[in-house]
Amino acid sequence: MRLPSLLSTFLLGALLNAHAAPMKLDDYLALNGPAPTAKIAYGPAPSQYAELFVPPGAGPFPVAVLVHGGCWTSKFGGITQFRNMAGALAARGIAVWNVEYRRVDEEGGGYPGMYLDMHAALDLLAAHAPAHKLDLERVVAVGHSAGGQLVQWIAGRARIPAGSPLYRAGGLKVDRIVSLGGLADLRHEAALIKSSCDRDIPQLAGTPSAERPDVLADTNAADLMPNGSRTWLITGALDTISPPRVAHDYAARAKAAGDVADVVILPDASHYDEVAATSPAWPHVLRVIEQALAIQR
Repeated sequence: MRLPSLLSTFLLGALLNAHAAPMKLDDYLALNGPAPTAKIAYGPAPSQYAELFVPPGAGPFPVAVLVHGGCWTSKFGGITQFRNMAGALAARGIAVWNVEYRRVDEEGGGYPGMYLDMHAALDLLAAHAPAHKLDLERVVAVGHSAGGQLVQWIAGRARIPAGSPLYRAGGLKVDRIVSLGGLADLRHEAALIKSSCDRDIPQLAGTPSAERPDVLADTNAADLMPNGSRTWLITGALDTISPPRVAHDYAARAKAAGDVADVVILPDASHYDEVAATSPAWPHVLRVIEQALAIQR
């Protein structure tokens, strides 16, 4: 089944009825979008699956890997809300791999489960690409908030030490990253992560041991640079969960390490406008995603 054209038209039309005021959490939780083309499991747990959205047409299609946020917990929504963005991207001819994963309040979640889920979800994407005419030479990973941490980690996974439980040889290379209000730097933003999400670093990175004395060496995106990536850090000017300062600080670290990073500040936008195709901020976000995929309009 292909994404229905009527739903595509609906999503595009929704842009004309954008929120006049910055979005709040309840507005975000109300987001939804069209049903996916397919739901494909990459593991046995209820949260180990991805939703595939295939655009109309013959392909090959560029791919956006979406990783939702929610403070690494299941109580703040996630994959359902990201269907709003997925539908809008599919209507623009971009295939979408909308990833669910085990969070800290789910069995097997946190460290190492949610990182292993990222590996498995990308492996499954690569396996299904030929059948759905997906162009794996044009892939961007887009993550929001906690999902920003995970997609920024994806960019550096080839640098994970070989002795780490998270080490994987090979795998799909994803070096174009769009982080929307990302909380990626576990080492430098621990206090903010605690105040914004009530998450402690051991929940996200594990506890030190003799075999793994520095738990951030394989989990912190900022420790896995340089990795040859280009990252766009997009943040609402009114974002209080991950303020613009966070994007600027991470970009400075990325550039100092030798990677490429750009900061985009969305005027009059909150932490939730960043991910809504019904938001006035969406054209700015869409422009960056298409730039990352080298799409010329």
